[in-house]
Amino acid sequence: MRLSPFAPIDALRAPPPEPARVAWLAGREYAHRGLHDDVVPENSPAAFAGAIARGMGIECDVQKTADGRAMVFHDWELDRLTDQTGATGAHTVAELEQLTLLGSAERVPSLDRVLDQVAGQVPLIIEIKSKRDRKVSPLCLAVLRALEGYRGDHAVMSFDPRVGRWFSVHAPETVRGLVVTEEGNRGLRGTVERHLALWHAAPDFIAYDIRDLPSRFAAAQRERGLPVLTWTVSTGELRERAAVHADAPIAEGEGVA
Repeated sequence: MRLSPFAPIDALRAPPPEPARVAWLAGREYAHRGLHDDVVPENSPAAFAGAIARGMGIECDVQKTADGRAMVFHDWELDRLTDQTGATGAHTVAELEQLTLLGSAERVPSLDRVLDQVAGQVPLIIEIKSKRDRKVSPLCLAVLRALEGYRGDHAVMSFDPRVGRWFSVHAPETVRGLVVTEEGNRGLRGTVERHLALWHAAPDFIAYDIRDLPSRFAAAQRERGLPVLTWTVSTGELRERAAVHADAPIAEGEGVA
């Protein structure tokens, strides 16, 4: 591979992790929001139980509650996944834990409850949801507090490079990742923005949009020692692509082996 003009700065601002630190990430399949389907809701205790039973790693999403806790839920609004409406973050953890996920008896779990359920049986990757107009520190701190004393393999990741930077400063022992998509931003400007995000986050790994693989940016980071995970692997064809261009798939549906 031809050396990128960004390579020297990549090495300086986002050095690769010690291989032993991230060895557990590779060669593993991760269940995207747990092992869910038309019956088992995403990010539910049942979805996580299904992944654990199959020995799959788990990827889940977290948001901050009104009382500063970390809740496992993907959407900014409650409408798609529950019979309630309105902003997810406007509710307390106690209120959210009373909500059932549509089409099931599964309740929305806090990160504390998910950690108790997983209990180190399989690796766990926590995607921290953020918005550019919000500070990331309250949710990062809530996640860190929930993880205190947790012994299983785990990592945090986010599209927002501020999350990686926060953990690099306040919890450098926590493995951290940068989530990347090139959708709608594939030109020179996009390339520069991806490198700027990389330098700010200083991640231990990247989680790449499978639609963008193969990617020169992803390949360059992988070559210099950052594991590449890829999402969302939802078909057999995408699974084959992931096997060539990434170290581990984050999969759902027909993409699960």
